[in-house]
Amino acid sequence: MKISSKIRRYAGCGCVAGLLFSGAATASALDSSPEIQDNAQLEALARSEATLNLPALTPHQRLAAGPIYGSTRLGRCNQPVKASVGPGGQMRDRVLVQLSCPGAPPWHIYVPVRVIGTSQVVFAAHAIVAGSVLSANDMRTEQRDISALPPGYMDDPAATVGLTASRPIASGAVITNQFLLGAKAVERGQTVTLVADAGGMSVSMQGRALTDGMVNQRVKVENLSSGKVVEGIARSQQVVEIILQ
Repeated sequence: MKISSKIRRYAGCGCVAGLLFSGAATASALDSSPEIQDNAQLEALARSEATLNLPALTPHQRLAAGPIYGSTRLGRCNQPVKASVGPGGQMRDRVLVQLSCPGAPPWHIYVPVRVIGTSQVVFAAHAIVAGSVLSANDMRTEQRDISALPPGYMDDPAATVGLTASRPIASGAVITNQFLLGAKAVERGQTVTLVADAGGMSVSMQGRALTDGMVNQRVKVENLSSGKVVEGIARSQQVVEIILQ
């Protein structure tokens, strides 16, 4: 009985020791696992960079960053993460921010940042005939949800006064720069940068414009790499955004 008791005690000690060693191994594995970059901090950095490149926000607006796709396993950078405007520059209500680790482990991602909330919008106070020079009496303003507004909407009636209507504008229609005559952003035959946003990641390539276009107008372009003709939107000088379906 005494031997049996000792065996049980030693067996019990062996079990406890096994648990202790197992726990130590698990703790060691956790301690040696690489640190992961905090996505919330990355989004905050992207918003901070966006404020330097977008118009000042009104009390009715705020910035929304992300979501950050496929970056949950980014290793924590051993140097401060750098932020800059990504390819294609920015529009009035959104910007693509590039975040990169200049140290170890090296990585870079693109984080979309957009303005959400409402904005003042210029509407046609009555039907406007093509060729008319707009005056203050031709317009009225309202606050509208930015996400529901068409590309190129005008938010400042003063900036619209004196411009010429390029086409008929219906009463109550949102006035966009597509309705107004202005300088061309893209000219037929010129080399342009094609930008496509795929799940938060931006891809850029060279193309050639096949049609003229003002800012936020649709244009046809040829992808110089593939030879494929696609349709995009002239976002700024020599930059065309390809809308992926």
